[in-house]
Amino acid sequence: MVTSIIIVGTTLALWSSLSNATLFSSHLRRSHSRGNIAASRSKSSLRTSSSLFAFPNLFPPKKKAYGDIELEDRLLAMIENGGSSSTSNNKRLDISNDVSSIVSLLEASARSVPRPAIAAQLYGRWKLLRTSNTSTASPIQRRAVDTSKFDIYQDIIIVVDENDNDDDVTRRFEKDRTTSGLLIRQIVEFSSTNRLYVDALGSTSAYPLDELTDRIGDGTILGINILGVSIVGKDAIESSNRPDSRIKFVFDGGKFDLFNGSLVIPYPVPFRNPVFRDAVKGWIDITYLSDRIRISRGNKGTTFILRKVT
Repeated sequence: MVTSIIIVGTTLALWSSLSNATLFSSHLRRSHSRGNIAASRSKSSLRTSSSLFAFPNLFPPKKKAYGDIELEDRLLAMIENGGSSSTSNNKRLDISNDVSSIVSLLEASARSVPRPAIAAQLYGRWKLLRTSNTSTASPIQRRAVDTSKFDIYQDIIIVVDENDNDDDVTRRFEKDRTTSGLLIRQIVEFSSTNRLYVDALGSTSAYPLDELTDRIGDGTILGINILGVSIVGKDAIESSNRPDSRIKFVFDGGKFDLFNGSLVIPYPVPFRNPVFRDAVKGWIDITYLSDRIRISRGNKGTTFILRKVT
C-alpha cells in the first residue's frame, strides 16, 4: 500500500512537470509571434518553480557535516612527521608548540559536533596519538604512554549486560542502546596476543551514574603523587559554554590478558577499595569532536588527541 502511494505520488510529480513544460513551450511560441518573449519567460519561470516544489519531500535537506577537515589533515600530518618543533621526539607523550596551536584552532572551531559527550560520533574505538607531558599524571601513566612501540586505544561502549564478556566493540555497540551502562576501556596493546585492559565506569547526562559525585581530594597521599594529581573545587566545574561535553568516570577494574587469554593477571590497583574510591574518580572534557578526531582535556590537566578507529 505504501509503495503504491509513493509510486503514484512520484508519477503525479513527473506528470505535473511534463504538463507544465508542454504549456511553457506552447505559450513561448505564441508569445514570440506577438513579440512578448520577456513576459513569456517571466510567466514560465513561475510555472516551473511551482512544478519543481510541488513535492518538496523529494528533495530532503542536506545533512550538516561536522569537522574542520583542513585543520585535521594538518594536525595528522604534523603528528605523523613528528611535528616541526625542535623539541619533538616523535613520542606519544609530547605535544609540540606547532601541534598545540592547531589543537587550539580546532577547539575554537564552530565545526565541532555539539554536545559531544552524548553524540553518536563519540562511541566506538579511539587510538591515542598524542598526550601532553604533565607532572600531574601518575608515574605509571607517564611510563605507559611514553612507550611509543605499544599502541594505546580507548573504547567508549554502551554495555548491554554487566555479565557480558564480549570484547567485540562493534557487536556490543550495535546492541540495544537504551541501557544505562557506559564503559570506558583503556587498552595497551603489547602485541597481537598480549594486552592490558583498564576499565572505568562512565557517566553523562544520557547515561548517568549516581556514584559519580565530584571528587573531594586531589589524589596526593601524604603529599606524594601516586595515582595522579587532580583538579578539584571551583577549578573543576564544567564550563557552561560547552554543554554536555564532560564524561565523568571512576576506575573500576583491570587485567593483563596474556597469550590471548591463556593467562589473566588482575591489575595491581584496588580500584574498588573504599579508601581509594575517591582518588580514582575523574573526568574528561571533550573540546573537539568529529567523525575521526577527538580532543579532550582531563581532570589532571592533560590534553589527549585521539583518532577514530573505523
